[in-house]
Amino acid sequence: MSEVLVLYYSRHGATQEMAQLVCRGVEEISGVQARLRTVPEISTVCEATADSIPEQGAPYVNREDLQQCSGLILGSPTRFGNMAAALKYFIDSTSSVWLASDLSGKPAGVFTSTSSMHGGQESTLLSMMLPLLHHGMLIVGLPYSESALIDTTTGGTPYGPSHLAGAKNNLNISDDEKQLAMALGKRVATIAKKLQS
Repeated sequence: MSEVLVLYYSRHGATQEMAQLVCRGVEEISGVQARLRTVPEISTVCEATADSIPEQGAPYVNREDLQQCSGLILGSPTRFGNMAAALKYFIDSTSSVWLASDLSGKPAGVFTSTSSMHGGQESTLLSMMLPLLHHGMLIVGLPYSESALIDTTTGGTPYGPSHLAGAKNNLNISDDEKQLAMALGKRVATIAKKLQS
């Protein structure tokens, strides 16, 4: 069975909800399952330590999750047009995975959530792609054959799904945003399955 790792960081819950939708899309492909993981928060004032199991949500990611996956999908809220520091901190610790080429040749996708329409959705998605390219991964986007990409009035880009959460993080994920999140999961899962066979 192929397994796609869906790895995210979420502060207010929207990115976590998108990750769950991406997982649903992954699992629509026969013979592929999703593995949902997150990263711990980091501290700006001291070397933070986190319990090995989070109080709620998905378990924390580890090196074995990366080694064993057939594909990887990263999700992060926008932080000034970039991925959140907690996700970047984890990615910066993956040099041993890079040295072993554990992710090389595997498909990867990205998704994000932001509070404003022009809050850096596309640049955040691009920032998440860069380390994946360094790992030798094959970047998977969303084609315009996904009708929600044309119809959306909220989030959604060809670089990957996005969600407009609103200034108070109170906007629900729209139907178009849901469709696009699931579509990314399906695309990465389909490619992962083909590459493994």
